[in-house]
Amino acid sequence: MPSLQGKTIFITGASRGIGKAIGLAAAREGANVVVVAKSDAPNPKLPGTIHDAARELEAAGGKALAVRCDVRDEAEIAAAVAAAVARFGGIDVLVNNASAIFLAGTADTPMKRWDLMHQVNARGTFACSQACLPHLARSANPHILNLSPPLSLSPRWFAPHVAYTIAKYGMSMCVLGMAEELRDRGIAVNALWPRTVIATAALNLLGGDALARHARTPEIVADAAVAILRRDARACTGRFFIDEEVLREEGVTDLARYAAVPGAELAPDLFLDP
Repeated sequence: MPSLQGKTIFITGASRGIGKAIGLAAAREGANVVVVAKSDAPNPKLPGTIHDAARELEAAGGKALAVRCDVRDEAEIAAAVAAAVARFGGIDVLVNNASAIFLAGTADTPMKRWDLMHQVNARGTFACSQACLPHLARSANPHILNLSPPLSLSPRWFAPHVAYTIAKYGMSMCVLGMAEELRDRGIAVNALWPRTVIATAALNLLGGDALARHARTPEIVADAAVAILRRDARACTGRFFIDEEVLREEGVTDLARYAAVPGAELAPDLFLDP
């Protein structure tokens, strides 16, 4: 399969966690990575900034551009896209990774949390896709990849945290609609979701070290993402991928190396039935 060398990849939420891991995996192949996030200054609660991530990506072998952008603001998105095109000449891939989470029931979810999740997850994904579309249309192998789950109407995924589920499924519904809308233009639109929880700073805030010990590292999602983005966009669209299934398709049989704690029992992620 072709590599991502010389391709320009626009990744939201790329200052840490899965977004940064995808950036690093792409950078190792010689990609140009646009590191898009709000984190342009150190945060005592969440480590890493866009500038830190950009330095790591360049050390890994890629070219990087750090752009502060709040995906809730379409003017900031437009400016980030313009900066990417000015620096690298176009955009080949958009990874909609930025996401907000608040796991609570209806009575315990403040409306400001509802608004944040919907503005970042569904609206941010739609707005970034819209802004990148003219540039993706000029790419030889354009991809949009959303970090979102397969769609399911099982009540078990709505009852405990209906607000988050609706917001996250909004990203997945973008895949469902845009894949068909853009099929004739050769722009692939897919989703990727992890089989297990992933050890990130956000997971630590939600479940602490106890849950993180039963997680895999972000690298499993990153390796799966790169495998998808190498594929022919015209032949690979409208799919809801699971990280370990992608890697098995690529011939990877040893997934033990992705465990945050070797040998630990893995905790399944949300939205996936056994």
